[in-house]
Amino acid sequence: MNKSKQLFTLITSAGQLEMSLKELDVPTPKAHDVIVRIEAAPINPSDMWPMFGPANLAEASYDADKKMMTAPVHKGMLPRIKSRLDQELPIGNEGAGTVVATGDHPAAKALMGKTVGVLSGAVYSEYCCVPMQACIVHNEDTTAKQAASSFVNPLTALGMVETMRMEGHSGLVHTAAASALGQMLNKICLAENVPLVNVVRNQQQTDILKEIGATHICDSSSPTFKVDLYKAIEETGATLAFDAIGGGDLVSDILTAMEAVGSKDAVGFNTYGSEANKQVYIYGGLDFSPTVLNRAYGMTWGIGGWLLMRFLGKLQPQQVGQLHKRVADEINTTFASTFTEELSLEEVLQPQTVLKYNAKKTGEKYLVTPTKA
Repeated sequence: MNKSKQLFTLITSAGQLEMSLKELDVPTPKAHDVIVRIEAAPINPSDMWPMFGPANLAEASYDADKKMMTAPVHKGMLPRIKSRLDQELPIGNEGAGTVVATGDHPAAKALMGKTVGVLSGAVYSEYCCVPMQACIVHNEDTTAKQAASSFVNPLTALGMVETMRMEGHSGLVHTAAASALGQMLNKICLAENVPLVNVVRNQQQTDILKEIGATHICDSSSPTFKVDLYKAIEETGATLAFDAIGGGDLVSDILTAMEAVGSKDAVGFNTYGSEANKQVYIYGGLDFSPTVLNRAYGMTWGIGGWLLMRFLGKLQPQQVGQLHKRVADEINTTFASTFTEELSLEEVLQPQTVLKYNAKKTGEKYLVTPTKA
């Protein structure tokens, strides 16, 4: 355990992405730290911008001797990522494995030998040193593969429902809703009787959600989409939306439908629209084009960004602990994840493999297994 192979990413100021596999010393844990042997780590959409930035992956190449993938980055894009240029950065937001060493604190020592999910930003590695607070301790019968996706999707889905309650809404709209996260959100909302409108983009995604019991599904590729969205929002009373797409006019369409429902019984002049606050949080960037707002929804509305870590920062430690326990207890039901393929650290760098997992296709999720030869 003296050495650990680990993936790093670097974008040079000359306009080249370099993703490489290096061997480092395993650090000595401080009092509150644990060393986790990483056995499973998902590749989430939120990992891909840190990994690749705006590189042109269609022109990527791999040097087996150097264990390095390179790809060009358009010079015009470099100002957008100025803060990271010429810095070698670790990658991998979350993963799971076995605690194999600890610091001296009794609470850290108590984790020895346990299977934990970790949130680190550096889990595409054989070993990872993290504070014990960055761990979700799993039940004895849970495997690392089952625990691999303990943080990003489960806590985001739970955080969306908690945000709804904290801000006084009673129903939700979610886009890109057939994703692994979207399926978890449906299971939570069905269990807790929270009205949920799912926005998808094709029939295959509709079928995925119907199979798990979703009741309100709107296909944005349908010619009746806007009518369907209005009806679903009318039936659910949803005034809060979480949007994974970002670009285009979908956010505007959601706000317009919310306003149409809120104003349907208005009489006389309705200059400023309905009184109910209509809020959309953009939490993803599947479409990097501009967010287009066709302002037809009165004056009581808001658009903002939503990040999991900033949401968790608003909670008391006890509340975070309760969310962690729920994830551990429901990791094989509500928060279960399935994976398309398991990749070694070196396979993550192969250009043909990169193009597969970077496609972010619904129903496909890739798992990094550092122990794989």
